[in-house]
Amino acid sequence: MNGSQKLADAISRHIKLTKEEQVLMNTFWSEKTLEKGDYLLRNGEICRTDNYIVSGTLKAFCINADNGNEEILYFAVDNWWATDMDSFRKQEPSIYNIQALEKTDLLQISFQSFQKMLEQIPSLERYFRIILESYLGALQKRIIYNHIYNAEHRYLDFVQNYPEITAKIPQYLIASYLGISAEFLSRIRKKNKIH
Repeated sequence: MNGSQKLADAISRHIKLTKEEQVLMNTFWSEKTLEKGDYLLRNGEICRTDNYIVSGTLKAFCINADNGNEEILYFAVDNWWATDMDSFRKQEPSIYNIQALEKTDLLQISFQSFQKMLEQIPSLERYFRIILESYLGALQKRIIYNHIYNAEHRYLDFVQNYPEITAKIPQYLIASYLGISAEFLSRIRKKNKIH
């Protein structure tokens, strides 16, 4: 299945577009492939595109100024989005990086094209609102969980809610995302017999 069809299928789970709207929508997007290790966005650059992942895996991260460690903000896999929303919306420099963990195929849309697309296909406003609400809900949950649950509970919740990420992402990166050491995560996995 090509990228445009995957995006159309993802959108159709939330809203209905006419055939004409689907054809028009496809004209706004371009394809891009990142190889493992390539950056989609670097700290200090303006996020010029919104990015739908056709296939592959990305990580978003900051570098901790005190110790030089990567602090993982989020992972993005097939059929997810990877964008610095604040930088994209304001067209101002990003404060984090987005990097490919494996070969990743994307559909991209520029800020200007995104605005034109929403003007010409108003029903897409609803789709992107739904996606944004979902993202904000997940972010809110992560903040709450980081404050009220211990590392073991956070990891078990992550494994249950994101099995596709757990299967693809190295454990040391998941540990970084959860704010714990790789060694501590290994002990949690051993205690809970997770392989």
